[in-house]
Amino acid sequence: MIVRGMMIIIGGFITAYGLEAVLIPNSVSDGGVTGLSIVGSQLTGLPLGVLIALLNIPFVYLGYKQIGKSFAVYSIIGIVSLAVSTSLMHHIPTIIEGDTLLITVVGGIIIGFGMGLALRNGGALDGIDMLAVLLSRKLPFGTSDLILFLNMFVFIIVSTVFGLQGAILSAIAYFIASKVIHIVEEGLSGSKTFNIITDEPEQMVKTIYERLGRGATYKTVQGSYSKESYREISCVINRLEESKIKEIIQEIDPKAFVTVYDVAEVRGGNFTKHDVY
Repeated sequence: MIVRGMMIIIGGFITAYGLEAVLIPNSVSDGGVTGLSIVGSQLTGLPLGVLIALLNIPFVYLGYKQIGKSFAVYSIIGIVSLAVSTSLMHHIPTIIEGDTLLITVVGGIIIGFGMGLALRNGGALDGIDMLAVLLSRKLPFGTSDLILFLNMFVFIIVSTVFGLQGAILSAIAYFIASKVIHIVEEGLSGSKTFNIITDEPEQMVKTIYERLGRGATYKTVQGSYSKESYREISCVINRLEESKIKEIIQEIDPKAFVTVYDVAEVRGGNFTKHDVY
């Protein structure tokens, strides 16, 4: 718990650095509650850290009611860390100026890494994600769709302070940050499931085990037109093994029918890294 708390604090520190040293000095904002806090700070002159803490209070309550106590506690740690860090770094030197493309890319990567680090360890630095989770249970839309929808209003508000160009750059930086968050949360190695229908199921499974060290499962499927029965192979691998399993399939049965799915998480069994031959 101490390690997770420290990682969340570090995530808040990194995010604050991206805001104060890259985005805000160049009139570029973030999305979510942090973006609204930046706008409020520019309009009222109140410290950004104070607004981040205040505006996130109702969302932390939502997180406590809808997601759980531990998530709310870790989120409080992250939000306080972000608020304090932005106050401490308010006059930090800007590391990039002028180049709008570089500003959005570098700023998006830095804040995305910080937010992803917090989320990976069970907390959040921004309350709008919690609101999206709550609304997704009441409305016929997915969480990601609602996050995008809510941030559209945020960037409209941002345009009143930073102008249309600033709002567009803010949206680009937010998009980059969201991709980095996903990478940090899931990791670069990730996992995939290969479903394979082949005329050589035994040879396919044997070769996958010998070369990748991966086990597989069978299930019986039937063609809707031919009415023939087949054994479908299902095998979970990490992304580093993807090219190798494709080589194996091409070598044994080039005509095999293959579907590939991204896997969010793998637990249990013997899913560990093996040597690839």
